[in-house]
Amino acid sequence: MNQINSPQDESQSRDGTLLGLTQRQPPANIQAEQALLGALLTNNRAYDRVSDFLTGEHFADTVNGRIYDSIARRIEAGQLADPVTLRGEFEHSGVLDGVGGTAYLARLLTAMVGIINAGDYGRAIHDAWVRRQLIDIGETVVNNAFGARPDLDGVDQIAASEEALFRLATDKGQEGGFTSFDRALADALDVAEKAFHRTGDVVGLTTGLRDLDKKTGGLHPSDLLILAGRPAMGKTALATKIAFSAARALLREAQEAAPGTQTKGSVAIFSLEMSAEQLATRILSEQASVSGERIRRGEIGQKEFDRFVHVTRELAQLPLHIDDTPAISLSAMRTRCRRLARTKGLSLVVVDYLQLMRPSVGTRPESRVLEISMITQGLKAIAKELSVPVIALSQLSRQVESREDKRPMLSDLRESGSIEQDADAVMFVYRDQYYLQQRQPKETAYDSTDKYQTALEDWQRKMDLAHNRAELILEKQRHGPTGTVHLFFEGEFTRFGDLDLVHE
Repeated sequence: MNQINSPQDESQSRDGTLLGLTQRQPPANIQAEQALLGALLTNNRAYDRVSDFLTGEHFADTVNGRIYDSIARRIEAGQLADPVTLRGEFEHSGVLDGVGGTAYLARLLTAMVGIINAGDYGRAIHDAWVRRQLIDIGETVVNNAFGARPDLDGVDQIAASEEALFRLATDKGQEGGFTSFDRALADALDVAEKAFHRTGDVVGLTTGLRDLDKKTGGLHPSDLLILAGRPAMGKTALATKIAFSAARALLREAQEAAPGTQTKGSVAIFSLEMSAEQLATRILSEQASVSGERIRRGEIGQKEFDRFVHVTRELAQLPLHIDDTPAISLSAMRTRCRRLARTKGLSLVVVDYLQLMRPSVGTRPESRVLEISMITQGLKAIAKELSVPVIALSQLSRQVESREDKRPMLSDLRESGSIEQDADAVMFVYRDQYYLQQRQPKETAYDSTDKYQTALEDWQRKMDLAHNRAELILEKQRHGPTGTVHLFFEGEFTRFGDLDLVHE
């Protein structure tokens, strides 16, 4: 039956009180708590059935929670936990005074229904705790919306609420635990079998770059890969190339299985620097072989425009999703990834770039280094939780510019507190042509025309060697070799590709 609020009730709701919620008792199962404690006191081995997900804070009755923690401490120390051994601990503490003193321990034995049901009791207790946490989160959401946290605007309140729910979902204690070695071996054999049956030595998701796939075996689930470089090196272009190639591989795999079949996964790009339209224009420029600059200025003919339309129809089928929210928080990114994984499937996450991200709402790191550390740890957690590779772009410090050899090193990572530590792979994109262009000899710097001509010819020779070439320096790889991958780079279309140095 629906309840109709009286005028008084309506005025109370306008004042911000939670009607109904404050008048009801929070979920609790005291009978299950007493039955579980009785089972534990009767047979300590029942503790094994609840120890991996239950703690004293999950009990609604704090006295029961204190008793459970005491039982757990003794059992984990290899000692007996029963009413006799616990009597000394509680006799003078006053904890049991409100429930009848130490005699309460003996009464718990009579509440025990059956030792075999200990796991069910524990799950009932835990479920009641989860429901109480949900009520607390709901009250916090309402109170913040009424103005309890004026420092948070509406969007930040949504992010904070999502983060609280995420913490409850991941910290509920029922996930995780040990994996038996035979299970781990079976998983390893499954990966090896996929590699055996696939062609091209790629077991993971392809990057679209042959030589990079050979070194890494593709993009692997749960890996955090850092792609770093100085500005104008082509980080975004290379990351976009990888994301596009992965999305195309997912689409091709689905179509080969059955035409019209929906892809099992998708690629998410979090573009914090460029808008979704700019990123789409860059992909369109690369695929249609028309300069992005000409696209922006409208300097295209009818044939090129027709090619745009044709390419756009092909690209529209790709399972590629772009989120261009600026300064997105780690908690919001995690929520959106989980939502996409649930609705469309998720196979790859690309973040451009991590220095523009914010840590989770509600956290206040003491320093920028600690903030970046929290972000990289959070990205690694997303990779592990969703079992997808995460590629995060990163800026490099200016100390690169002060060296004669501009090729980056791990120490060049900006705010690198834990970037290289958390990452499974660190790659640097480098183009020598960019720096050579800045070193073109000037005639006024030489005291003779001959010296100037010699310097100019030497510079031109180096420019010819570096023309349309890029290096992807794989500086760290936790599961494979390091080294340099030579790539083709076409600046007009910001396009990366394979570079054929050896012809069979």
